[in-house]
Amino acid sequence: MTTRAPAGYEADQRRDDLSAYARYLSAMDASMRQKVALTAAHLLCEGRVADMGMGSGQGSAALAQLYPRLEVIGVDIDPTVVELARRAHQHTNLGFQLGDIARTVFPPESLDGIFDSSVLHHVTSYGGYRHANAADALAAQVEQLSPGGVLVVRDFVDPGPETVFLDVPAEDGDDGRDPRSASTAALLERFAGEFRSLSPDPGFPLARAPREPSGALPAPRPGWRRYRLAHKHAVEFVLRKDYRADWEAEVKEEYTYFSQAQFEALFARLGLRVLSSTPLRNPWIVRNRFVGRFELRDATGARLPYPPTNYLIVGEKVKAGQGVSFRLAPAEGARQFLRIEHHKDRATGQVFDLAARPHPTLDIVPFFFAGETAYVLARTSYPRPIARACREETPPLDGSGPADYLAEPIAVVQTEFPVGHTVEHALERAAGVRAAAIQRMIPGTTYYPSPGGILEEVRSMLVEVEPTFVNAPSENVSGFGTSGRIRAIEARQLLRAAQVGGLPDARLELNVYDLLARFGLPFGPWIGDEIPLAAAGAGVAGGAGAGDDDGGVAAVQPTPLAALLGRPSRRRFSRVEPSASAGFLEVRRARFEELTADGGVVAARELEYVVPRPLGVLTVSAALLARAPSGEVVLGVDDDDLPAAQSFSGNSGILVAPAWRLPRSVSALSAAEEFVRERLQAEYGVRVGAAVELGGAYRPSAGLTPELVQPLAFVVTAAPASAGAPASAAAVPDLAPGSDAARRLSWVPLIELVAGRERLPDGHLRVAALRAAHALGLAIAPPHPR
Repeated sequence: MTTRAPAGYEADQRRDDLSAYARYLSAMDASMRQKVALTAAHLLCEGRVADMGMGSGQGSAALAQLYPRLEVIGVDIDPTVVELARRAHQHTNLGFQLGDIARTVFPPESLDGIFDSSVLHHVTSYGGYRHANAADALAAQVEQLSPGGVLVVRDFVDPGPETVFLDVPAEDGDDGRDPRSASTAALLERFAGEFRSLSPDPGFPLARAPREPSGALPAPRPGWRRYRLAHKHAVEFVLRKDYRADWEAEVKEEYTYFSQAQFEALFARLGLRVLSSTPLRNPWIVRNRFVGRFELRDATGARLPYPPTNYLIVGEKVKAGQGVSFRLAPAEGARQFLRIEHHKDRATGQVFDLAARPHPTLDIVPFFFAGETAYVLARTSYPRPIARACREETPPLDGSGPADYLAEPIAVVQTEFPVGHTVEHALERAAGVRAAAIQRMIPGTTYYPSPGGILEEVRSMLVEVEPTFVNAPSENVSGFGTSGRIRAIEARQLLRAAQVGGLPDARLELNVYDLLARFGLPFGPWIGDEIPLAAAGAGVAGGAGAGDDDGGVAAVQPTPLAALLGRPSRRRFSRVEPSASAGFLEVRRARFEELTADGGVVAARELEYVVPRPLGVLTVSAALLARAPSGEVVLGVDDDDLPAAQSFSGNSGILVAPAWRLPRSVSALSAAEEFVRERLQAEYGVRVGAAVELGGAYRPSAGLTPELVQPLAFVVTAAPASAGAPASAAAVPDLAPGSDAARRLSWVPLIELVAGRERLPDGHLRVAALRAAHALGLAIAPPHPR
């Protein structure tokens, strides 16, 4: 369905200007801000949405105020709560309704979105601890959801019944039973006897473990006690151990009822495509309630990561008989699509493998303005099953589940036809946008998604069209049961989704950043983790994953971007025969079967993809942040040489963000952070402090490789002199040991990298620079004329 913007729409839309959004969002407490941000990141912000179990109604009111195109209806079973919410929150697009969220509240297929935030565990806890109550409630809600509508569940996740060891302090309180004064160890022992207190048989088995070390299991800290219990019960305790004022109420509830795999399987059975399945870790809770407050180990003594503080799963309802997931099967055909090239570095003798497609790709990004708000037409729910490959070999660092359907630009293969003709033809076929509705075409940027191993150059075209709110199926070009839908989405909405892992396609994110920056439009509030970048020399805030050196933010000598771009051209690579290669890259071929809710095969196709043989498919890129002596924020950039750059530009020199493919043995985020710290020290002589997840993980080329990239921001505490500027003892405090490392970083003003993003072909560097500038709230370049 395609609709034009209604009369008077621009005036209404001004209520959703960025300044109003920012003011309202900043006024919320952290918990409500996260709830609203996560909701907004996965909804289209238009249509009819139900906030199930809305409580005070504050979250429902926030959604209504922030997104005037949404009709928000808060639902609660308590009539007093509903009446109080009606009195407290009055907006034209907001309503409240009495209803049981576990039963039918709205007519069938009448909702565009449903949000359950920390409410389903109430349905199970106050229903006899029957976990199937949650499944029954979700089944009833899916009936009320229209096809294409989205169900968002934010709750807790069961880690499983395996036995673990939990070490907790025994001297941070007394040994009594009063939860307000008891030590953590005493509180745990009380909890073991009263968990699920509404049950006829409350509590769970808990045993004190010996203090003596045993095998790989070290002794607990002095003043701490060690307990043996089920992993589920350990997580139930640490998630509520600080809620002592309402302890008697807390022990009535069982937070966890489904594992992540159970959630995903349930969504598939209910006819929902899983768009996101991600454990969440609130950074504040991890820093202030987990780090140094307990230790969790498996039965062998190995440290376990801190448990998720919440879990988020998002599903899109499809019509009966359509695909909801994929499975892999052995291929029958021979490899014929991808090719591997081999390039030798004439200086070092190293041979690089590059995987290549047969044709170049063009990303088309239609956009329009409604008031000061930019919208883009994107292809949503497009099948990308290659993302599922290799999950068993190297699961994602953040524990996220498979997302087989992605949002991405309208991508076409560039043929012999002129670009303008290609764009016109593609837009009419994919989105129903006729050539007469195109107002102008603006050549976008060109970049290499993952130039270390992929020989791929992506060009983009920004296309301004008449305002049109599209929500229609796309032509089937995927070879599967669907090619997704073309939808008009508010541009900043897509950036918010990327910050919380809801937009794993990097190409769409980069094009949205480019669009907003070209017209001088703000990126909007950053809703991801905050970067603790103090003034130069000031202390670096510690936190989960903080390094040993948190003495202060390094002051380094900056290098202008123009100086690096003006360096002499270089050509370091020569093509060589396959026999010269060690076989780093491998092309695989598999049959991907698209499955319906009942497990039937709706479509199947054989696809090729590329993986590194000796390493996993996970990559970590590093945004290294420091300050110039003037206080200006700078980013560490490596002036590297890569054969992909030479293949496309004729010259091998390319500015990149430090990035590494991870060994398969690195399977947790904490281990990945430590791996990067070691590489930074060894290769660049750089020491860093706290590490922060710089938004969600992204896929640089989802149709070519299952590679998944996690960007991390590090605050630099010590660094050698810049590669592009002379050393200054005053500007570079406490040079890191190993500062005679072979490679040097240049410290480029971050704002220059954003302004000169079109000159940064490395996709990882572009993502790192744009996200870091967004997170730090740096001003963007002056606008181009509209």
